[in-house]
Amino acid sequence: MGTVGTTQTAKGGRARNIAAGAIGMTLVGGSVSVSHVLTSAPLFTAQAIRYTAAAGILVALAKRSGVRLQRPRGREWLWLCGIAAFGLVLFNVAVVRGVAHAEPAAIAVAVACVPVVLGVAGPLMERRSPSHRVLIAAVAVTAGSALVEGTGHTDGVGVAWAAVALVCEAAFTLLAVPVLPRHGAWGVSVHSVWIGALMLAVLGLATEGPRAAARLTAVDWAAMGYLAVMVTAVAFLLWYSTVAALGAGLVGLLTGIAPISAAVAGVVIDGRVPSLPVWCGVLVVLGGLSTGLSTRLSARLSGGGGAREGAPMDAPENISREAVVEQAARSS
Repeated sequence: MGTVGTTQTAKGGRARNIAAGAIGMTLVGGSVSVSHVLTSAPLFTAQAIRYTAAAGILVALAKRSGVRLQRPRGREWLWLCGIAAFGLVLFNVAVVRGVAHAEPAAIAVAVACVPVVLGVAGPLMERRSPSHRVLIAAVAVTAGSALVEGTGHTDGVGVAWAAVALVCEAAFTLLAVPVLPRHGAWGVSVHSVWIGALMLAVLGLATEGPRAAARLTAVDWAAMGYLAVMVTAVAFLLWYSTVAALGAGLVGLLTGIAPISAAVAGVVIDGRVPSLPVWCGVLVVLGGLSTGLSTRLSARLSGGGGAREGAPMDAPENISREAVVEQAARSS
């Protein structure tokens, strides 16, 4: 009875972690229409204000929740600055510069390749071998996301910026792996956000001038407020909590929820009815998620003769990757 109860508890914790990551990606995908409001606003200034507000919110929530934030030390500064520089600052630049040479769908399709990148690089950073099951699911999620987003025309420069956007999106998760054990989701979120805000403020002052904030409209401020609270403070915490619990490779699959959320937001806000390829893409994404996140399927694939798929590189032969993931979930 005790073993059954422990297993059920582990499954419940795993389900909660997956739900947290899914909600975070839903918030990110649903924010596309909100972010579109800021296309005419001074980019660096608007984003600097957004992340500054988010940092303040995160610090206040951490204090209220009794969370003690650790001061970064040594190489941790490099990882956290990398998250801010690549995952926040350069990613925004790549998207804005990319859409000047490519249709937004082309950039989105490139970013949709993130599950495959995380499926390979994430486990390697965590000293595990990539899981064949997760990689197959990642390819399905990427293909489905491409169907949801559609295709778009681009030129060589657009392709280059799309590649940069892909690298930056993957870096947002991968660079957090070394610092999550000591800082947790709260620490990584707070430090990466305030560092990103500082970088963006410097860029804003240098390129847009000190009076750029005066050009922001009431609608811009409302959009920035929503992005600061829901898409930065809340979504960052949910996402990094899931990465810490389940690993970068597995949670990369959840990025496929973002384009579905964006499509649903388009229906609600603009009344656009998705076309047949979009519906097909949604089904493919859901199939990939089911394949990659299914505990039963994982147990079947990791049992029997070739059972070491995705197992830690230095783990005993009889320990499957899923057992390690569930043990991590219980420990968290």
